[in-house]
Formats: sequence, C-alpha cells, structure tokens
Amino acid sequence: MHRRLNFIFTLVILMSISACAQKPADKASATTKPATPKLKDIAYSNTAKVIHVFVALCDNKYQGIVPLPKAIGNGQDPETNLYWGCDNGVRTYFKKSKEWQLLKKVKIKGMIMERLVFKHRSKDAYLVADAWDGRSIEKTTEDFLYSAAGQLKDTIHYNKQVIGIGGNARLLAYIGHDGLMDFGLADKFHNADGQTRDCIILACISKSYFKGFMTTAKANPLVWTTGLMCPEAYTLHDAITGYLNNEPTQKIRSRAVAAYVKYQKCSVNAASNLLVSGL
Repeated sequence: MHRRLNFIFTLVILMSISACAQKPADKASATTKPATPKLKDIAYSNTAKVIHVFVALCDNKYQGIVPLPKAIGNGQDPETNLYWGCDNGVRTYFKKSKEWQLLKKVKIKGMIMERLVFKHRSKDAYLVADAWDGRSIEKTTEDFLYSAAGQLKDTIHYNKQVIGIGGNARLLAYIGHDGLMDFGLADKFHNADGQTRDCIILACISKSYFKGFMTTAKANPLVWTTGLMCPEAYTLHDAITGYLNNEPTQKIRSRAVAAYVKYQKCSVNAASNLLVSGL
C-alpha cells in the first residue's frame, strides 16, 4: 500500500511538470478581455516591502494542460487546488512557514477567489497572495503584466496599515500554467512610471514567453524558467527569503535552485539550467 501511495504521488508530480501545452484549452467560458487599466497612482502610506503573488489556479478544463486528478485540477476550488490548497500550494506552504504569519484571509467574489495577507515575523514585509479562478488565466496574466509595468496599482488595508499592491508592490510573482502558450497578448504593457519592479515567474518556459513583455515593462526577472517545471510554493518561498535579506540576484536564484532540487529530487545542474535570472 505504501509503495502504491508513493507511486501515485510521483505520478501526480510528473503529470504536473508535463502539463503545460499538450491539451488545447476550452475557451468557451473564458472571461472577456479587460480594458487597459487607468494609468494613475493610488496613494498608500505603507513603507514595508510588499510581495504580491498572482496564482492562476490549476484548471483541467480551461487551461491547455494534461488533465490532473479532479480534486487538484479544479480551477474553481482553491481548497484542494495543486497551486493553492495542496501541501506545496501557496496558501498551505506559507501558512506552515516559520517565517510568515497569516494576518487575513478574504473570500472575494469574482475572478480572485481568495486573498491572503501575510506579515513576515522578523522583517518589515508583507506578502499578499491572490488565488485566481483557473478559467481567468488570461486576465491573471494581464493584471500581472500591467502591475509589472506600473500601469495597474492598488492598495489594501489592514490594521490601519495601507499596503501597496499591484504596481505599488516591490516584488511581483506569477505562479501557475504558462497561459501564453495558449493565447496571445498585444504588447501593451509598457512601463508607465520609470520604476523597475522585481519579478518572479514560475511557469513553464516563462523566459521565452514573457521576455518581450518584461522588456517593455522594464521589469527585472529575479527567477524565471527555461523549460517545463512544477510551480509549487517552495521555490517562491526560498527566493523571497533571499530577496528580503537583500541578497544579490544570483544568491536569490541559488536559493530557488536549492529548493527545487530538494523537493523535485533533480540534480543541481538540471535545476540551475531550468531556473535562471535576468533578461
């Protein structure tokens, strides 16, 4: 029985790694393309470092992936989704982390199904993570890119703190399937304010698919990928640790590589070739 459970777990991981572009997405129920957001600054008073994470929930029906087991591949159910509610999903992994404290959990109607606000236990830093409905992956990608370009800025409030998110955040991260394999986007994500924002993009072959947009957004990719990968939370978590320690980019990347090696049981060479930095 133990061997069978291990086999099933291994199979799920392998399926998630190879799930990128082998099944056409069902676009029948896709959301309407949003208008370009207004280019305006929204005042906020918080001076802490803020990381804003965009998680496109894994979705068998609406994304171009090889189907995963129903429970973890339901993009409308954050509770058991591979990239959110599973052991190595963003919500579960960061809740278990000794570095972060969950302050607030908000159920949101619409494309963002759940929002979490974490506070770092020893540093002046917040992490805001959004679980996006899997069928809205195109809108998730657009809002991430608008934020990276400084076109989309927003704030949230917690305990009299005004926390800047979107383009007001210091570090932006995208987690999930690389939807740019399935749909094209116009090159409309031009930098709006002259600021350079750090980004982490954990999705299959993200450097190839996001490079043009990152260039026009004038964003700084700290970690992104050259091949197929499993975008679970440990890679993001450890990269953020280096970022908050003000470590150089290559050290941040090294932390991401080490985490991926540990959990994916791959070689350092393979993970180093997969997870790269810079344009």
